[in-house]
Amino acid sequence: MIQSILDINAQGKVCLVRVDFNVPIDAHGFITDDTRIRESLPTIYALLKQGAKVVLMSHLGRPKGTVNPKYSLEVVATHLAKLVSAPVHFASACIGEIPATAIASMNAGEILVLENLRFHAEEENNDAGFAKALASLGDVYVNDAFGTAHRAHASTAGIAEFMPIKAAGLLMLKELQYLGNAVNTPERPFVVILGGSKVSGKIDVINALLPKCDQILIGGGMMFTFLKAKGYEVGSSLIEEDRIDIAKSLLESEFASKIVLPRDCIIADAFSGEAHTQHSSCESIPSGWMGLDIGPETIAEFASIISSARTILWNGPMGVFEIPAFAHGTKAIAESLAQVTQLGAITIVGGGDSASAISGMGLADAVSHVSTGGGASLEFLEGTTLPGIQALEL
Repeated sequence: MIQSILDINAQGKVCLVRVDFNVPIDAHGFITDDTRIRESLPTIYALLKQGAKVVLMSHLGRPKGTVNPKYSLEVVATHLAKLVSAPVHFASACIGEIPATAIASMNAGEILVLENLRFHAEEENNDAGFAKALASLGDVYVNDAFGTAHRAHASTAGIAEFMPIKAAGLLMLKELQYLGNAVNTPERPFVVILGGSKVSGKIDVINALLPKCDQILIGGGMMFTFLKAKGYEVGSSLIEEDRIDIAKSLLESEFASKIVLPRDCIIADAFSGEAHTQHSSCESIPSGWMGLDIGPETIAEFASIISSARTILWNGPMGVFEIPAFAHGTKAIAESLAQVTQLGAITIVGGGDSASAISGMGLADAVSHVSTGGGASLEFLEGTTLPGIQALEL
């Protein structure tokens, strides 16, 4: 059993909240997408309302266990201060006397952001001493960082052993609710849409969801390994030679009728926005040409399937959406999800590139849920026990 912050009394307590403030920052030091910060606000507000001191812990980038000003969370603390009405402080360390003194001087209803956890190699090593040092700063541990829940780090797993009270934040609760319901109790028809570049990263998800879903629509670069397994000519398209046999076994399995592969695609003579492009059947892509997006016939078929679904889970773009010429398939899927959401369907975007795509298209608010965890959502859907969630169990 896992309790949430709604089940505890945080009044007068120091709440150590693991958030995911690993946000993109440009060369000028400006945050280019603050979605992850905004997603943490309901948890922060709920704890402030209870009268807690809210101490936020996060990592930023990959400083590899050393102090690097480029990855300081001070810029995030400054940005957070613009989003909340409560006072926001920053501690230039995450353990020891500096944060301890800052916490002691805080008032209830205030926020403190600790310096980057990954300035210490002990964080990613799940070092017990480091976890204990973090735990000594507070009374309550809250994990609201679903995006890091698949990592057994000191701030996501080890710390829970040293805290008398532990709970899930509201974002964590939301992630578990949407993803858990999709896997275990979906309203049917339940349709899964998988894309992205490689089959290898999605094999376990396919194996886990094929028995549970009604259909799996496959696009993106991974579709060409499946098409190759069917004996089709795929030209210079991306394929994983060592995954062709696995794809073939899935296409010959008892669940083969659930797998829907693209009929047509948009091909190019180079991996470039300046390349020559044309429309092609998926059965015979010319030599020297590569598929970089699903085609209009496939878009129409996928949209039709989505329109009658009641639960849809999408992970992975349909093409190289970063290049406008090959973004049509991904955009069409996003628009189809938005339309069916208005009709009452549950639509879930599983983090990573598909989350970036739907956000970039301005449709993130038009679906039921956009997961904040790419790798974490995949592992959860595979049925893997996530260390950050297991650590919260009572």
